[in-house]
Amino acid sequence: MKELVKQLVETYGPAGQEGRVRALIEGIIRPYVDASRVDALGNLIALKRGSGGGKRLMIAAHMDEIGVVVTHIDKKGFARFGRVGGVQVQTMVGGRVLFGNGAVGVIGWEKWLQSRGVPAWEELFIDVGATSPDDSPVRVGDVGAFLRPFVDLGKRLVSKAMDDRIGCAVVIQALMEMKESPNDVYFVFTAQEELGTRGAVVSAFGVEPEVGIAVDVTHIGDTPEARPMAVSLGKGPAIKVMDAGMVVNPAVKQWMIDVAEKEGIPYQLEVLEFGGTDARSIQLSKAGVPAGCLSIPCRYVHSPSEMVDYEDVQGAVKLLRKLLESSPSFSS
Repeated sequence: MKELVKQLVETYGPAGQEGRVRALIEGIIRPYVDASRVDALGNLIALKRGSGGGKRLMIAAHMDEIGVVVTHIDKKGFARFGRVGGVQVQTMVGGRVLFGNGAVGVIGWEKWLQSRGVPAWEELFIDVGATSPDDSPVRVGDVGAFLRPFVDLGKRLVSKAMDDRIGCAVVIQALMEMKESPNDVYFVFTAQEELGTRGAVVSAFGVEPEVGIAVDVTHIGDTPEARPMAVSLGKGPAIKVMDAGMVVNPAVKQWMIDVAEKEGIPYQLEVLEFGGTDARSIQLSKAGVPAGCLSIPCRYVHSPSEMVDYEDVQGAVKLLRKLLESSPSFSS
């Protein structure tokens, strides 16, 4: 599975520019699904039909990653830029950015070596090696993603875009491994989650699921002096209870807990005091959908070096697969 993760995280795909990730995923899952389509917002929606007697399930993982967008190029060729998603300024200086056309730039700071503080956003620029706007390989509106390779540390995996390509990997692997299911399962790889879960809004409206589960990363509380949180790397995938955007449907949460305990899969309960996932948009679609979230614990979220535990990832695959092979018995 590590090779699958590597392919996914190293592919360029900032929010609104998910085409390469979508093409990669579509090619991988094609032999395992009965039908697939791409909607108007760029979501990839694949259907695996069940044997009958189950429910219409929607499993969502977002394809996009955070990034930057060029807003201005000055007379010396330096590019000023804005955020695409929740980019953290303290992770930026000295980092590299890859643009869709292959151009690479270095993020600089006006006060480099002159200040020990955190830079203000407007003090940052991207140096693409140009000397003027005329020889710049990028222009206003071009979108860049952070340029960092996948690193296998054995038990731990590190890369940019683990949020949420690791969720995509979990969904793909569960699809490939799942046996017969009573449910019609819609595997939805969503666009523009980092810009307000936009892809999940329209895809849930179109799929009209009876039950929805988002698969995404979550923060942890196990690093030195971290904000207290009962989620750690290496203790299993997390079953969300609530976050800033939703309270998980109690019946969905209990279904996930019951399956994990029946199968002997280690799990953690997650209360995230900030942030949200596609599950919120699924839950609020049309007249409402019972929805939950399967979370992969992740250190350094929204940085160019996000870290996950490989055993947590494998546990998430097993739990999702077992959920798909069962039928939720609740009605609301």
